[in-house]
Amino acid sequence: MTATTVSRRTWVLGTAAMALAGPAAVLAQSSAAKPIRFIVPYAAGGTTDLVARTVGVHMAQTLGQPVIIDNRGGAGGNIGMDAVAKAAPDGLTVGMGAISTNALNPHIYRAIAFDPRKDFTAIGLLGNSTIVLEVHPALPVKTIAELIAWGRRQPGQAYATAGAGTSMHLAGVLFAQLSKSEWTHVAYKGSAPLLNDLLGGQVNVAFDNLPASLPHIQAGKLRALAVAGAQRSPALPGVPTIAEAGLPGYAVEPWFGVYGPAGLPAHEVQRLNTALVAALDDPAVRDKLVAAGFTPRSSSAAGLDALTRREYDRLGAVARAAHMTTD
Repeated sequence: MTATTVSRRTWVLGTAAMALAGPAAVLAQSSAAKPIRFIVPYAAGGTTDLVARTVGVHMAQTLGQPVIIDNRGGAGGNIGMDAVAKAAPDGLTVGMGAISTNALNPHIYRAIAFDPRKDFTAIGLLGNSTIVLEVHPALPVKTIAELIAWGRRQPGQAYATAGAGTSMHLAGVLFAQLSKSEWTHVAYKGSAPLLNDLLGGQVNVAFDNLPASLPHIQAGKLRALAVAGAQRSPALPGVPTIAEAGLPGYAVEPWFGVYGPAGLPAHEVQRLNTALVAALDDPAVRDKLVAAGFTPRSSSAAGLDALTRREYDRLGAVARAAHMTTD
């Protein structure tokens, strides 16, 4: 199933905190009297929602204006990022792009309304998330080797992700390729509905962003078999990487960044980047994100733009080799 509907939830961040912010913390600009709409192109309750709200509170303090988190899920993040691309380039609308929306999706969706190389202005990197390969505890597998053996005995078993075209989808495709096993992808409209079904036993296997799944893993309600990155996650130090667990060379590390519409003036890019970097440098923000399984990492606007273009080319080759397509 492919996510096609729009799920929206709006959070106003930083209004109370702004009242406490001193004048020195405010970067005064002509647009500062109006709120910034921060579009998250996924359903509320997942990794992107957590990161956006945490970072948005701090940015509101620095900028001296409210930051409104606008969840617009659907179509693997394409609906929300299309709204960013179509917004006025006035610094009042930004969006949380990712490895999926801004590098992978254009290669696998038959129809997509934006070109990430032309229709956005990069503002700055947010960081990297960890993907976890997890199962319902009732499934009789405790290692990657056992999961591969189970999958080979029963070809076509389902694995769930938070959406078609997401980095989790890519992780599942590469897992099937390298393990030489056959799986059926089931795409949900975000991590929250995926976890509802995984916890309820409607699906048994999932690739999910760690921040959303971590509380359930820690509570013993889900079993983490491995993480998809090149290194173990500090949040789950006892859980191996998929490469360590038997698939050498396997690594999928999703990144996230903040983008505005194309044509965003340089002074607005600098203003927003300054606030974003300040948020990610704050120890309280960093500690909260790290504890949730997210690795904060800031960059210049030029750095994010260069990453986007490199990843667009790299993942295009991966998608073509894997024949990844979706509606």
